[in-house]
Amino acid sequence: TGLDPKEPFQTYEPPPAPDYAEAGAWLRRPDAPETWDEGDLPADVFFVGPTAYDGGRHWNAPTDDPQAERFFRRTVEPNYAGPFAEVGRLFAPAYRHASLYSLLTLRDDAREARRFAYSDVREAFRHYLTQYNHGRPFFIVGVEQGGTLAARLLAEEVASDPEIARRLGGAYLIETAVQADRPPFRPCRAPAEPGCLVAWMSVYEGQREMAQTLRDRSLVWGPEGDLVNLSGPPLCYNPVLDRVTDDEAPARLARGATNATGLEWGARPALQTRQVSAQCQNGVLFVSRPRSGAFKRTGGWAERRKAPSYNLFYGDLEASAQARVQALLGDPTFPRVAGPITRSQAVADRPVRRID
Repeated sequence: TGLDPKEPFQTYEPPPAPDYAEAGAWLRRPDAPETWDEGDLPADVFFVGPTAYDGGRHWNAPTDDPQAERFFRRTVEPNYAGPFAEVGRLFAPAYRHASLYSLLTLRDDAREARRFAYSDVREAFRHYLTQYNHGRPFFIVGVEQGGTLAARLLAEEVASDPEIARRLGGAYLIETAVQADRPPFRPCRAPAEPGCLVAWMSVYEGQREMAQTLRDRSLVWGPEGDLVNLSGPPLCYNPVLDRVTDDEAPARLARGATNATGLEWGARPALQTRQVSAQCQNGVLFVSRPRSGAFKRTGGWAERRKAPSYNLFYGDLEASAQARVQALLGDPTFPRVAGPITRSQAVADRPVRRID
């Protein structure tokens, strides 16, 4: 009740829109995003973060909310963007994401808040493509609410343009519902397959009621651009096996979990291997409980309902993304892009001498 804005979304005045031409509108971007050289990472990563704002006054978070930014820097970036740090330059827009409260109710106001958040993500992605990408390979990564918004990006901005879709190394929608019979992009059916989509929602082994709750309460994009209830089995990717499959993945294959919370950007965390097994069942990924005490939800009521402060599949996602970008760049038909021209040299005028 305390997190409810207590105002219909139709009369709600949202916070000011970000200007993605400004560096302050990005939680993370390169210092010189328009340029690169041969020594830079081979791709880009467009990262849409999860909910960080609890609610109360707003349906949608202000982009300058200090608590939300701290959550991104301390928890989200090291745990969920970290696996892609060696794949590409990171572009993470600040956007007016729907509050945590809007994710805990299915009322129309909450759905409108989530639809509204997409307008910022779409604007950020378009700005990234036109100003910063310049034909480079790229990945799209979204976590929870960010994954739902990224799913619509894939359908509307990537799948609709073959030239853009050709450069997609992969899309990772973490803890995100995607309807299996109408995914926004081609699912990944094989390890290291480039240019495809993975998505999953997970629970611990034995939590069958929670798995059913996830299926019952998850929202996906309808054909008219509205958020509708999931009406069929969700797509289920197994990170340990690096493909969409119902096969069981034993813990001995897991490449490493980590609790990277508080780690500075660019520092690779230590990984604990063989922590979890995983298997998709009826569209939900069932994960064994990790042996280490580092992988437990902490904090107050709201913190325990946000993205966890650890990543059980950090090493698996890291290896997967690196294999996909290598496969994409290893394709001899993939168009290579020269870096932007950043230096010029004046040439003195010379008379033209005719030679008969």
